[in-house]
Amino acid sequence: MTVIRTMALMDGQPEARVDAQPGASVTAGPAATSRSRFVRAARGEAVDRAPVWFMRQAGRSLPEYRALRAGTAMLDACRDPDLVTEITLQPVRRHAVDAAILFSDIVVPLVAAGVDIEIVPGVGPVVAKPVRTLADVEAIKAITCADVEFVATAVGQLVAELGATPLIGFAGAPFTLASYLIEGGPSREHALTKAMMHGEPELWRRLLARLATITAEFLRTQIAAGASAVQLFDSWAGALSAADYENHVLPHSRSVFDALGEGTVPKIHFGVGTGEFLHLMRAAGADVVGVDWRVPLSEAAHRMGPGAIVQGNLDPALLLAPWPVIEDEVRRILADGRRAVAEFGAAAHIFNLGHGVLPDTDPEVLSRVVELVHASQQ
Repeated sequence: MTVIRTMALMDGQPEARVDAQPGASVTAGPAATSRSRFVRAARGEAVDRAPVWFMRQAGRSLPEYRALRAGTAMLDACRDPDLVTEITLQPVRRHAVDAAILFSDIVVPLVAAGVDIEIVPGVGPVVAKPVRTLADVEAIKAITCADVEFVATAVGQLVAELGATPLIGFAGAPFTLASYLIEGGPSREHALTKAMMHGEPELWRRLLARLATITAEFLRTQIAAGASAVQLFDSWAGALSAADYENHVLPHSRSVFDALGEGTVPKIHFGVGTGEFLHLMRAAGADVVGVDWRVPLSEAAHRMGPGAIVQGNLDPALLLAPWPVIEDEVRRILADGRRAVAEFGAAAHIFNLGHGVLPDTDPEVLSRVVELVHASQQ
């Protein structure tokens, strides 16, 4: 496959290309991006405007993505470094966002660990043999960087292409991965997951400890290859009470962040419907906490305490509304982000959605949102 890549310069900075190879040193990406608005904001440093990127910006809504992916299964695309590189670059080219996020899927490390999973179009990840016993847990092997070498290769290629634009790596959090493994696929109630959590606490602990080890290695691989930041997605943690999160989930998310070490790259934590325990998600060890659309950014900063860095939180469904509605909401969120800093001690605000880009979103609308955020001063 021939891929033509022409990168626009971000942040008005001179081009800073890195001659990175797959598995390049840990400082390759961060060295080139350390003064970018996104990285500075993710470290809690003052910036002249909020940086902006979108969850699920790589793929889904872009016609060029759909054309490139035609005939290629999702997991096959995630294991093709050239496809991953091109798909990750597409929204940076089109929208001029302040950061790229690696195109992948949260089940990629599970497949590398020997779990039989198929991503079924219109359904999501489907597990052939759901986890029910300790033997099932022990069958999930630990992974090494060699098991996900294709990810390191893609990250290395992206670092070379992106130059001064940061690349965000990502992984699914232990709870969200566990919910797929136990339920056998997507679930609304997470009934089997909660039943194991409370009814078989030792089996639960062993499963989440194994998943935390796998997740940490997956993120370390991305950091070592040059990612400038990482985000841990706990997409379904909002199904839990604050007490259940604190007692049964937080320790395992913390172990992932702890394994990445202090002072490496900024770490982001995100979940949907987690407004009641944002302070606990911060306590897990994140530098930045993503906030969905249900909680105002200023209130989120108040709940998390001084020094929090908030990310969010435009409702992705509103991107389907008329432009005047979107414009008013973007301006309101930017103003609320400034209020979070001025009145509630937040260190910074990173503009994003409250969840991922919906497939029916008009790409031109996303580009207009980026332009509006870029035109807004702190």
